[in-house]
Amino acid sequence: MIIAAYLAYSFNAMGLEWERIQQGLGQASALLDRMFPPNFSRWELLLSGLAESLEIAIIASIAGIVLSLFFGLFSARNLMPNWVSIPMRGLIALCRTFHPVIIAILFVKSVGFGALAGILTLVVASIGFIAKLFAEAIEEISLKQVEAVRATGAGFVSVILFSVMPQVFARFIGFSTYQLDSNLRNSTMVGIVGAGGLGGTLFSAFQRFDYDFVAAILITIIAIIMVGEFLSNIVRRIFS
Repeated sequence: MIIAAYLAYSFNAMGLEWERIQQGLGQASALLDRMFPPNFSRWELLLSGLAESLEIAIIASIAGIVLSLFFGLFSARNLMPNWVSIPMRGLIALCRTFHPVIIAILFVKSVGFGALAGILTLVVASIGFIAKLFAEAIEEISLKQVEAVRATGAGFVSVILFSVMPQVFARFIGFSTYQLDSNLRNSTMVGIVGAGGLGGTLFSAFQRFDYDFVAAILITIIAIIMVGEFLSNIVRRIFS
């Protein structure tokens, strides 16, 4: 009852009316009419933005995966003392706090417009996702293998390589491929605020009311995401 009352209040407070929805559907129909057929005549501009988005996503993913490997390891409470794991978990939580667009705006203000801001944004997003899940995966491992390797007199690095990583490697690959797929999507989104990539091209097309070119850009984004999903599935099958 309380939830229903709150929903009714929220709809009224935000002015959500059926007439507005009907009006929006009519405008959406007019927009779709202007978007089709898509215009691929400026394919060079399209490919340039796409190439930059791919570069941003791949560089950010690799850097984020490498950093997350260490951040996640140092955040695992079953391997690290509290004075190490607690600050690292706080740092990872901070990376997860804000939406990539907000982080992109901060980096654009810090380092200027362009791909560098996009890369830094997606590195932060990657750490917030992969490091958290990697730390949780490490905390679920069997410590018997860890103790067995330690009993041989192995050092810390050997313990990680021969007892921890074999237990979590497949899951880490899954986290990493998912993040790469997410970064492919986000690399087009952060460009809207000036962080490089295809998003900047998309935003410019919207500003010019060049809706047939917008359709071409959206189709290209859908295609690259589908290809990324296909490749991610292949990688998961190989390492599963």
